[in-house]
Amino acid sequence: MAAKTVARRAPCFVYILRCADGTLYTGWTVDVAARERAHNAGKGARYTKGRRPVRVVYSEAHGARSAAQQREARLKRWTRRQKEALIAREAVRWSGPVPAPGVAGPACLRPAGPRRGARRAP
Repeated sequence: MAAKTVARRAPCFVYILRCADGTLYTGWTVDVAARERAHNAGKGARYTKGRRPVRVVYSEAHGARSAAQQREARLKRWTRRQKEALIAREAVRWSGPVPAPGVAGPACLRPAGPRRGARRAP
């Protein structure tokens, strides 16, 4: 009996771009560098096409596409302030001291609540 081979899936990434006009764009991909090149070539999202050049300011890996897409959807509901805090926290992680374990992050990192005027489930 032949041994089964398991196809190893490439990780998927959620990324945040900073556009030339200072706005932020969130998306997901399997290759962050290639996706950044595509956005800068005008082959990415329509939103970034007129806001070039763009650069990746944040990315995180996920083991499954569905997890990356869910995280993207969650981040798209965040406010700009929350996204900026996430980006800043990641920059500090790579360049400065790490906060003590168990220390809660700033309130601006909490997920956004329901939108104004949103209907509640019955």
